[in-house]
Amino acid sequence: MNNLTLPFSFTLPTKIVYGPGCIFNLIEELKVNNGKRPIIVTDKGIREAGLLDRITSILDNNKVKYIIYDGVEPNPKDVNVEEGAKIAKEFGADSIISIGGGSPIDCGKSIGVLLSHNEDKIKKYEGKTAATKHLPLLIAIPTTAGTGSELTFSSVITDTKNNYKMTIKSPYTAPKVALCDPELTLTLPAHITASTGMDALTHAIEAYTANCSEPISDGLALYAIELIYNNLVLAFNEGQNLEARSGMLLGSMMAGIAFSHSDVASVHCIAESLGGVYDLPHGVCNAIFLPHVMEYNMNYAVEKYGRIGKAMGLDFEDIKEGAQKAVNGVKSLAIDVELPIFSDLEVNINDFERLAEMATRNISTQSNPRPMNKDDYLTILKRAYY
Repeated sequence: MNNLTLPFSFTLPTKIVYGPGCIFNLIEELKVNNGKRPIIVTDKGIREAGLLDRITSILDNNKVKYIIYDGVEPNPKDVNVEEGAKIAKEFGADSIISIGGGSPIDCGKSIGVLLSHNEDKIKKYEGKTAATKHLPLLIAIPTTAGTGSELTFSSVITDTKNNYKMTIKSPYTAPKVALCDPELTLTLPAHITASTGMDALTHAIEAYTANCSEPISDGLALYAIELIYNNLVLAFNEGQNLEARSGMLLGSMMAGIAFSHSDVASVHCIAESLGGVYDLPHGVCNAIFLPHVMEYNMNYAVEKYGRIGKAMGLDFEDIKEGAQKAVNGVKSLAIDVELPIFSDLEVNINDFERLAEMATRNISTQSNPRPMNKDDYLTILKRAYY
């Protein structure tokens, strides 16, 4: 369980600005970082919710010239990245403001990769080492408490030719500034609160139990688990509860830092396969498979799962009981926030072989505490479905 003697490095290139109303720091951050012509990267939902207007009014009041790209889709596509980069180049953008959930923020990161490398195809930068240049100024403004993308080094983009999610991961892709204002999450619909919240919980649990974790990410992950587990139902039921929303946003942020410095694991490998093939909500897929993967990993991570049970505030007499209670707690939480089960998603069982193969090839499979192969993934898919 302990990793106290293993060497590690810890880099956090993103400046965090947190608190209700902190979006008004946007102009100051643009000025100190010499951002004069930003492209705003977002999606139609953020525009329709009125959140985009809150950003553009700040820019308008300060006479900042900008252009908007709101074509980001859920599970952002390579074509979204390339279209946004083309618009940015034509406008002469020197900076990027990404506002929204993980999709606009991940898309903004990858747009920045294309701008800094003067390329037009994002596929070239798949992997952990391909991006080698600092992005233009990227300011991330999260409106969900889920992905933690405002603080991570990763950008997950759907390869539309091959129908799978590729990862562009490098310390160079992290935003320069994250403006984390919990007031922007107050109007988040309940079903998105549920799915993004379970996504954040998955980040924290997988970061803590990944075989490449380290002490600083462990501490962040455990506190994230405490915050998310104890605030998600309240945020789901009382969307205007600023304290619950703040707990969720802080938990999501900490989980994002944790998995960025550790990794995710087999839950994400399955979820990203499903997202690539079926374009399903990422947080929903994580919520479905988190308890099943935890059970499958149990004999390889029982002490850590017991510690997770303690972070959740559960009562138990020994570590094995705590580990099982942690799994049961995750199952109950997904039910309490009314998320679907696997068989509700209309996934064709004939695709299980393909999904298992895709999960096996995911770069995070090697981080799972239990060694995983295609047959293991097939077993989990079938257990979850039936």
